[in-house]
Amino acid sequence: MSDHKTTTRLDLFIDRMVSQRACLDAAIAQTKGRNEPVFELGLGNGRTFHHMRERIHDRDVYVFERALGSHPDSAPAEHLTILGDVRDTLPAARDRFPDGASLIHADLGGHNREKNDAFARMISPLIKPLLALGGLMVSSDRMYFDAFEEQPLPEGAVPGRCFIYRRAG
Repeated sequence: MSDHKTTTRLDLFIDRMVSQRACLDAAIAQTKGRNEPVFELGLGNGRTFHHMRERIHDRDVYVFERALGSHPDSAPAEHLTILGDVRDTLPAARDRFPDGASLIHADLGGHNREKNDAFARMISPLIKPLLALGGLMVSSDRMYFDAFEEQPLPEGAVPGRCFIYRRAG
C-alpha cells in the first residue's frame, strides 16, 4: 500500500463548497449595514443565491444570468433578475447602479481551468467599475484586478479554492 494520497474530484468539490461558504459568510458580515445591493453573477442551481438571500436582509440580491434554470426554491424574484450575456448586462448595470454593489459573488464553476481563467480575464474589467468603494468580490477563481486588494481567507477556507478582493476606498 502506498502512503501517497491523491486529491479526488470529490475532495476538490468539497473544498470549493466549504471555501465558498466561509468566504461568502465572511464577506456578508464585513459588508453588513451597507446600502448598495449585492450581485450574484451566474445563478446555476441557485445554491449560493439561496444562501445569500437567507443571510442578507438589509440589501437586495440581484442575479445576472443568461437563462434561469435553478431549483424553484432558489429562483430570484423577477425584479431582481437581470437576464442576458454578462458582456452586455454588466456594462449596462453601471447606469442602473451608479454606486455599485457592496458585494459581488461569481462562481465560474466550469470544469476547464483554462476556460475559467480566460473568462475571469474577460469579466474582471467589467466587474471593476461595479464594485462600490470598500466593497468585496468573492470568486471561485482568481480574478484580474489591478486596483483591488486580495484579502486573507477566513478560517475554514482552502487556499486556491476561493478568493476575496476589496476595492479600497
